[in-house]
Formats: sequence, C-alpha cells, structure tokens
Amino acid sequence: MELGMIGLGKMGGFMVERLVRGGHRVIGLDRDAAAVARVVQKGAAGADSIDKLIAQLKPPRAVWIMVPSGKPVDDTIDSLLPHFAPGDTIIDGGNSYYRDSVRRGAALTPKKINFVDCGTSGGVWGLTEGYSMMVGGDADVVKRLAPIFQTLAPGPEKGWGRVGPCGAGHYVKMVHNGIEYAIMQAYAEGLDLFRHKTEFGLDLLQIAKIWQYGSVVRSWLLDLTVDALSKNPALEGIEAYVTDSGEGRWTAIEGIEHGVPMPALAAALDARFRSQDPEPFANKLLAMMRHEFGGHAVKTASK
Repeated sequence: MELGMIGLGKMGGFMVERLVRGGHRVIGLDRDAAAVARVVQKGAAGADSIDKLIAQLKPPRAVWIMVPSGKPVDDTIDSLLPHFAPGDTIIDGGNSYYRDSVRRGAALTPKKINFVDCGTSGGVWGLTEGYSMMVGGDADVVKRLAPIFQTLAPGPEKGWGRVGPCGAGHYVKMVHNGIEYAIMQAYAEGLDLFRHKTEFGLDLLQIAKIWQYGSVVRSWLLDLTVDALSKNPALEGIEAYVTDSGEGRWTAIEGIEHGVPMPALAAALDARFRSQDPEPFANKLLAMMRHEFGGHAVKTASK
C-alpha cells in the first residue's frame, strides 16, 4: 500500500522506515527539511508541501499524521481537506484526546472523509520491536488499511486491532498510559526504598536484573529500568522532574466522571505534579501550621 505521513519526528520517522522495509510506498512531509531528508535516505519519497504530498498519492488516499495533540491536529486536518476527495482517509496516530477524535470523526463524516484514530505505543523501540496499535474507526476502512497496521505491529495478527468506532482507539490508549503511570510509580517507589535501606547495601541494578527472569513483576518497563541503571546507576545529572503528557489527567477525569476509583493512577499523577513544582507551597504551609499549633521548628531556606 501507499501512505502519506505528516510529522517525521523520531517516532514518525521510525514508523516510515518500518513501513518502507515492509514494502509500502510512503511519502513523508515535515516542517523540518532535515527530517524529510532522513526518511528519503531510508527509501521513502519526500514532499515539502501538502500539494506535493497529495500529488504523489493515488485515490483513495490515506494520510497518517503524527503531530502534537490539540490545535496542531486540527490545523493539519484543515490543510488536508481542500485536497481530499470522498473516500480518502486521515489517520491520527498521535496522543489526541479521545473526545477530540470523536468530534473530528463526526465532522468529517458528512464530507465522506474517513477518520481513523490510532493510539500508538512503542516509542523509539517500535522500529525493531513493532508498535502496539489500538485502532478506532469504521470497520471496513480499518480492514482496508490492515496491511499498514500489520506491518507496523509486532506481527500481522498481534499487537494491534480495531477496538471500536472513532474515538475508541485514543480512549484505550489514554487508559493504557494511565496504567503506565501507575506501574512506573510502583517501580520507582520500590527501588527508592531499597536505596534508603543503607545497612543492607542493596544493589538496585542487581535486584532489577534478578526480577527480569521468573518474577511476577518482570516487564518491558523493568527491562528499560535495568538499561537506564546500567548506564547511570546513581542517576547523576538527572533532575527529579517528571513531565506528564496529559493522558494520565484525562484518565483520572474519566474515572471521576464514571465513579470508578483509581487510587494508584491518581497517586502516580500527583507524584508527577509534585515533581514539577520546585518549591511546593503546600509543604511550606504544612511546616508553618505545625509551628503555629505546636511550636515545632521550621527549617529555613538557605540563600
């Protein structure tokens, strides 16, 4: 099959490379000319404008977009529509909010433009390991695009599937990332406890390596943790600042709206928020409250 790809960052570029290796014809477009040049070197075709991208695709056309969530997705769709015809398809493989995907699918339906939301996991390892893809959209459209998903996945019949209509793909990926938050937090807290048990002289890397085999907590995230600790056992030079992409927040909101308790995810999300605050005011206020009611000492900040 042939496919247009807009957004050739690290993950998008690797996806293009995997598709080309699988025998697909891919035309890449990115604001960064160097990114286009990289995929051309891997065997893809390149374009420096929407016009030139569309001109290289035969109807019915399919364009996969890998751009930041929110307005960039809407802007990219708006730039494609003047060039599209009924039966063409837009695939959003980024981390869009599922409600936006539902809205976009509904808006494109009267124009007879297909919209597919593909929650994609795998990161930079997807090139060699394959991507996990949670796909939302019309069943017949997804079936027609199956060769694309089969090539990107770890195997033709594993690691991907249509999970429901438009919006369902990004919904499942959103919850997937919420689960990821909680798992990462559990590993981080457990290993940090080992670090504080100084009288045992525990080796975090050794323990993590032991867990990789036979343990019920073994996982790919643990493998990545071992890799990180092997390179930098004390995590020197790493600031204790953890960003959040938004999907953990969206998942927590869904839990509140549906009355589903999600204490592990919420705690992991709170930990990320706290890491992003260099001077947590709440902690200062707690210290002052203790001082006010009990005369407890307050540690003053050094200047």
